[in-house]
Amino acid sequence: MHPINWLIVAAYLAYVLWDGLRRSRDTDRLKGYFLANQSLPWWAVGLSVMATQLSAVTMIGTTGQGATDGIRFIQFYFGLPLAMVILGVTLVPFLHRSGVYTAYEYLEKRFGPGTRSLTSFLFLMSRGLSCGTILAAPAVVMAAVFGWDLTLSVAVIGIPTVLYTMFGGIQAVAWADVKQMVLIVLSLAAVVVVLLVKMPVNPHDALQIAGATGRLQVFDFSFTLNETYTFWSGLLGGTFLMLSYFGTDQSQVQRYLAARSVVEARRSLLMSAYWKIPLQSLVLLIGVLVFVFYLFQAPPLLYNPAHEAAVRNHAPQEYAELESQYGTEFTARVAAAEEVAAGLPGATERLEAHESNVGNLRNDALNLVREATGEESVRDVNYIMPRFALDILPLGLTGLFIAAIMAAAMSSISSELNSLSTATVIDFYRRWIRPDAPERHMLWVSKLATGFWGIFACFVATFAVTLGSLIEVVNRFGSFFYGSILGVFILAMVPAGRGVGAFYGLIAGMGAVAAVNFLAPEVSFLWHNVVGAVTVFSVGLLFSWFRHNVAPGNSSG
Repeated sequence: MHPINWLIVAAYLAYVLWDGLRRSRDTDRLKGYFLANQSLPWWAVGLSVMATQLSAVTMIGTTGQGATDGIRFIQFYFGLPLAMVILGVTLVPFLHRSGVYTAYEYLEKRFGPGTRSLTSFLFLMSRGLSCGTILAAPAVVMAAVFGWDLTLSVAVIGIPTVLYTMFGGIQAVAWADVKQMVLIVLSLAAVVVVLLVKMPVNPHDALQIAGATGRLQVFDFSFTLNETYTFWSGLLGGTFLMLSYFGTDQSQVQRYLAARSVVEARRSLLMSAYWKIPLQSLVLLIGVLVFVFYLFQAPPLLYNPAHEAAVRNHAPQEYAELESQYGTEFTARVAAAEEVAAGLPGATERLEAHESNVGNLRNDALNLVREATGEESVRDVNYIMPRFALDILPLGLTGLFIAAIMAAAMSSISSELNSLSTATVIDFYRRWIRPDAPERHMLWVSKLATGFWGIFACFVATFAVTLGSLIEVVNRFGSFFYGSILGVFILAMVPAGRGVGAFYGLIAGMGAVAAVNFLAPEVSFLWHNVVGAVTVFSVGLLFSWFRHNVAPGNSSG
């Protein structure tokens, strides 16, 4: 990469670290460190919420998803507006007025300390795993593209993020998110402009070609548990996922707890309801346009430079033969794409046939990668957008886009580290170990907890890179836990719910999700949220009824 691009990346990292550290002056008390003294304006909270979601996984994984699978992934977010409206009426005003630091403190008042601790523990596991996955996205790309060691790549992203999160608290995190969100949107807009300028066909023809390959198909109204991206899985499973994520996940709850008022907290969530789907559509559309661009300009057979080098060293003749066949198919694919743009009969079928052939050649190349590296799970989708940025974007914009990937990663990681620290200190350390410790001691422990979770995320990052499309991996991790956690909060709103029902219902919910995950892996992970929530609520009510009516003397909660 050109030195000017490196200078842009370095300047960005230095600025974010400096700005985060200078905000530490307002964090000498727990409420300032964890809740910014409830002083954040709604637009800052809203941008922070969106920045936490729009991670490097989105910048890398979602664009790759758009290039390979089209924009139907957007159905995943169809439940988001409905979830935001429900939360604005129910949990947001209640939690904001309750004076709690974490959402799980309320569960102790309602169900007792056991349910609070178990729910908070599940949050720590789900968010710790997701944080590592989000860190993996930029780290693995930089390691492959720049030839760095993976540990160094993780450190370049992780160390500055941990430092400003440790010392600046939620104040530094939220205001850094605002700046990072601006950088991300600017970089995405710049990529769209470059694509439209460099595309050898006009935008209308580009969209016609994309549509011919099925990449502009948004809606799938089929009702099947085995398909992740359908209208019904997005609306039903997605609503449960978003209710749990925004209503019970501390990384999101902490944002609106830091807002100035209930009204401003609601506005911050509605900002996501209005803008998340359009922004996500833009990201997916960029991936689709990258696909069309590479129909006319030959992309590498393997997008990952490290894998390409490994295969050339391990099986040079076999790879050279695949490249030769790939070149022939590419030439034929260009002709078919031009025929589609011209509206010639039968052109779509010819383009689909050549696309299938190219896909088979890529699979053969990935099999060579598995032989050369010994890796069982090898995917190329996460490298499509970074390779485009390095090979195609002009000088300066490449640095801007790499900085945006890092910004997206840092905004999500910092938010999650802060929430993990909050839950660790408030729900466990202060609750069970040192309830009477002074605030100075608590602040010191909070910073240590932030560092611990940063190290944990680094270890998870090295594992997550082998699991496929990172945007799916992070949502799969979350869906394993989110439905059950949501079920506990739903049960808390029912007067008949009891502590024993919530505790055992939560265990039953996690067991049901695990059973579906391992015994019926063909069921889409989005439905795990429904399974978990319904099981917790049903089993919880049953146990609550039994304790209240059969053993009333032992009733609790």
